[in-house]
Amino acid sequence: MTKIRDINILELGEENESSSPWSSTIIVLKMVTSDGEVGYGEAPTTLMTRPVYEQMREVGRQFQGRDVEEIKMNYLDFYRNSFYLPVSMESTAALSAFEIASWDIVGKEYGAPIYSLLGGKIRERVKTYANGWYSDCVLPEHFVAKAKEIERMGFTAAKFDPFGSSFDHIDRDGIERAREIIKTLKEEADLDLLIECHGRFDANSAIQVMNRIRDMDPFFVEEPVHPDQFSGLVRLRESTDVKIALGERVLNKNLFLPYLTANLVDVIQPDVTNVGGILQGRESASLAESFGVEVAYHNAFGPIQTAATLQLDLNIPNFLIQESFEKFWPKWKKNLVKSGYKLEDGYFTASGKPGLGIEVNENVLDEFATDKMEPLDRKEPPWVVKGTFKKG
Repeated sequence: MTKIRDINILELGEENESSSPWSSTIIVLKMVTSDGEVGYGEAPTTLMTRPVYEQMREVGRQFQGRDVEEIKMNYLDFYRNSFYLPVSMESTAALSAFEIASWDIVGKEYGAPIYSLLGGKIRERVKTYANGWYSDCVLPEHFVAKAKEIERMGFTAAKFDPFGSSFDHIDRDGIERAREIIKTLKEEADLDLLIECHGRFDANSAIQVMNRIRDMDPFFVEEPVHPDQFSGLVRLRESTDVKIALGERVLNKNLFLPYLTANLVDVIQPDVTNVGGILQGRESASLAESFGVEVAYHNAFGPIQTAATLQLDLNIPNFLIQESFEKFWPKWKKNLVKSGYKLEDGYFTASGKPGLGIEVNENVLDEFATDKMEPLDRKEPPWVVKGTFKKG
């Protein structure tokens, strides 16, 4: 067995970066074993950068000196010790980074990509949808102009939030503005349209929205109801047959079960950087498969997350589509990984190299190291695409 020797936790970001706050920083884990093998993990932030960073130090205390190959045992040992797991995003995010880095090392030890250790790949490439493309879009013509740009990039599907500054409640004017954006895109762009609600509505508003956009045949509608209003989601489900997706805030495979048994979701969206890592991401997909539910992993942060997620996209049978922000990242984030996967004509392909299959640019780790919190804009929540939280 190979021991975990060195643990290096790095926050990365750029001063005065113009991207949305949830994307302005990432946390990278560099883990080194006693025989010098290096593995990388990533943890998400979303106005939680410093809390997640500190929790990674806590996880590091428990992983230090452990056998890196004992991925499940190390995971369960932290689960035993962490009192608020799995309902603490700080804990699940920190643990996910260590789990992913462990898989990266084990794959390198065996000379195989992670998907091969999970049973092999069942597809050669991964269909994506664009996200992050609609910054500063408010009016229908704004969305159409940028939609044309992503079509030229080769994307055939796009996700977007057309609801402006509405939160909790949306009035008739807000619904009609959103409908007009969706209708215009449907008429003028050749894209599958995925509608993002960001978990912002109460059930009454979500029902009104769904009834008004149902005839547009959206690919799916994501998080239409506040994530803590389970009964509201039940009411919504009883009122619509629009395909519902959710899961980026579900922090453990077991927590997907109530949604599946109650038939409340058509597409689950685990995030491998906060659900517990690759095994939890894989087991969540297996659970969904038993219910005939598809998987579209959440993937909004950085390239190490993408590399980890692709290992599952290539492996699971109930894969639907993969989220991608890659084309809209700041330059430093694009340069963090030198090689490992490609995004061309709306599809990801993986390198097939061992572990995560990536080569990390150490110069970026040095140049963009920071210890700052994400920027805070009091006029715009951190979870929206920048410049969109306003009325048209």
